[in-house]
Amino acid sequence: MTSRNWALVAVLAAAGCTANAATLTNAQAPDPGPAARHPKPSVATIASLRDSVQALLDRARADSAFPGAFAVIGNHEGVLVEYGAGSLDWATSPRPDENTLWDMASLTKVVGMTSAMMQLTEAGKVELDAPVQRYLPEFRGPGKERVTVRHLLTHSSGLPGWRPLYKETTTPTEARALAVATALDTLPGVRMVYSDLGAIILGQVVERVSGEQLDEYLTRHVFGPLGMTSTRYRPGTDLLPRIAPTEFDPWRQRQIRGEVHDENAFALGGVSGHAGLFSTGHDVARLTRMYLNGGTLDGVRIVSAESIRRFTTVQDSALSNRALGWETPNGTNSAGHLLKPPAFGHTGFTGTSIWVDPSRDLFVILLTNRVNPTRQNLRIGGVRVALADLVVRVLDRSAPSSPSSPSPR
Repeated sequence: MTSRNWALVAVLAAAGCTANAATLTNAQAPDPGPAARHPKPSVATIASLRDSVQALLDRARADSAFPGAFAVIGNHEGVLVEYGAGSLDWATSPRPDENTLWDMASLTKVVGMTSAMMQLTEAGKVELDAPVQRYLPEFRGPGKERVTVRHLLTHSSGLPGWRPLYKETTTPTEARALAVATALDTLPGVRMVYSDLGAIILGQVVERVSGEQLDEYLTRHVFGPLGMTSTRYRPGTDLLPRIAPTEFDPWRQRQIRGEVHDENAFALGGVSGHAGLFSTGHDVARLTRMYLNGGTLDGVRIVSAESIRRFTTVQDSALSNRALGWETPNGTNSAGHLLKPPAFGHTGFTGTSIWVDPSRDLFVILLTNRVNPTRQNLRIGGVRVALADLVVRVLDRSAPSSPSSPSPR
């Protein structure tokens, strides 16, 4: 099914499921911030949204967009709707649920590395406009003295997007060194080129500044405090029954399950700033709720509201729609056609995505293993757009009524 057809599916599902929906309420709880000031969806609206999401994801699975998917839609208080479609694998296997572990792929960049960079810049340990060489003196070569941390976070450093570290090196130490040694393609600030290499280097900056390995830092300072108890690099074999398999990898000559799909992350030992994290719908919802609550969740502060504003604001609109680590809606990406700034989000190659809209007090999470059994399956693009548009249409067409409390996560 084409992207245009998926958009039509979203419109029809939203229209059909909202015809009898009740409306929103203007009643407000004590005002803890902009997110909480948004009216809460009614019971009928939530039911309509649930039916719409289920219909869309079931149709996507029937269209072979993925073996399995788990969607979570919610606000600052908790989950409004969640639904698991299909199964963990094309072979007979369980239906995905809130505890299914998915390979996050490039969501690692925002769930992990960017979270760490927010904390370190807020603490004054990293300066966005400082040269990367201040933190990694070995980051040397023509023009590299001009590359700043901000350049890396906005994918405007001049680094190429990718190189096959997994083919060029034989150990994680060699792979890390080669990423840092990679020459620039252009001067920094000239253009935006989405770069895994930049995120790999930022992960090393986190380690150098904090004195902790990246996985250890994130567990201690982000995932542990947020109650993201299933989020981790290199999950143990005891977790295999909960993990959604990904591709049959031509390089490793086996189907990948429980080890990172990204070959370069695998060559880096499974822990990197650009890929490697595994997480669940339950855990990612907690992260997005923290953003909508101005940096806190359940009384624990992870970052400041000002850091969130800084990292989710477009840095140079003449260059790209990139914020710091995060992406923003541009009318053609996975945010769909209705989300606008200050919304922010990101995608992952394996079929994962996050979008957060503070102006609507809304998050939309979609976790899939669309690369199972092959990365050539590109149907996920249309599904992401259709889901974002559907959710916004259902919620925006509702009018004020009695509130319904979401379930906390």
